[in-house]
Amino acid sequence: MTFLYQLAVLGAPTEAQIRDLSECIASALDKFNLRLRHEVVWDVLPATFKPDQLQPSAAVFFGGNNVDVANLEELLARGVPILPVVSDSSRRQSELPDILHPLNCLDYKAGGAEHVANALLESVGLLAHQRRVFISYQRNDALAAASQLCEALTARQFNVFMDTHGIDMTEDAKALSWHKLYDSDVVLMLDTPGYFNSRWSNAEFGRVLAKGISVLRVNWPDVTASRRSATTCISKLASEDIQLDSGGLEADAVERICLQLEEVRSQNHAIRMVNMISNLRIAIQAIGGKMLGVSTYKAMHMQLPNGQRLTVYPTVGVPTPVLLEEALSHTPSSQSAAVVYDPVGLYQKGLHYLDWLSKHTQSDSWIKASEASQQFKHWGH
Repeated sequence: MTFLYQLAVLGAPTEAQIRDLSECIASALDKFNLRLRHEVVWDVLPATFKPDQLQPSAAVFFGGNNVDVANLEELLARGVPILPVVSDSSRRQSELPDILHPLNCLDYKAGGAEHVANALLESVGLLAHQRRVFISYQRNDALAAASQLCEALTARQFNVFMDTHGIDMTEDAKALSWHKLYDSDVVLMLDTPGYFNSRWSNAEFGRVLAKGISVLRVNWPDVTASRRSATTCISKLASEDIQLDSGGLEADAVERICLQLEEVRSQNHAIRMVNMISNLRIAIQAIGGKMLGVSTYKAMHMQLPNGQRLTVYPTVGVPTPVLLEEALSHTPSSQSAAVVYDPVGLYQKGLHYLDWLSKHTQSDSWIKASEASQQFKHWGH
């Protein structure tokens, strides 16, 4: 397997800090069946850090005296998350280079290596609550296989949604299913002989395409792929991969699918975040402002034409009030903060609730990605 995630340590860490951080990261990854320096790049003090845009990446930067800034300017311009770390919050200005002063930083004394590790993993989508998978399948064909995969992925710390309702489900159940679908990182599609004969799975697949969520299609033997699924990633099953008595999958096939899903999920996470950050950069530059960089909690730091600082938190899933609460708690009171989201296909009741929150709390706290430039312009006056 190729590298799926890329992490780097920059700046002036001590040997003890490198050791402790490595141990924390490796321990956290073990729960996902991922290994540091195998599936996850661990680049310690490189002359330059040049991550692949098709893989989630982030770097932690330990401050210090006369610290080497490596290629920080390039990384910030690309939107690669940089997590500045200082020995004490009171030494922020003295330990960090000027280019990192606008970014949120981590106080090493307050949380140590574990706090830094969690922030670094969050930046690349490697916390358990960020790993969301939706299993789309036809019940009559693949219930046993879907259940197996759900169990295996859950063991790898994926948050899995497997719809167990029939086609006669209530409107609220349907709405919940769509909500879970749009909030997924990746869809695991079990392409059995009857998949596209089901009205419900047909509808699910159509919504997946409309939202642009990546799909790993598990192709049952002798099933000819539909032209609709031409853009999906594929995992082919052979006859010997399927258990004749139960219709379930052999252990080797389950393991292979889980590994492929991790790879598809990694790439999808990277692409969606790159697209979101690129679009927001274009939006702020369109009004004469500039992007200063991305830091902890995926915070995008921006400067408006009037010099005012703005921090936005892009989300590629379903926005929630908790996201806004966290955004406000991580942002200095002297700056404005907002959550940016893509409303396409989201649950209508949820969108109405966001509109209600905007009217009754802070009207500029929620920004639709398609309206970002207009909202930024409003802030700039």
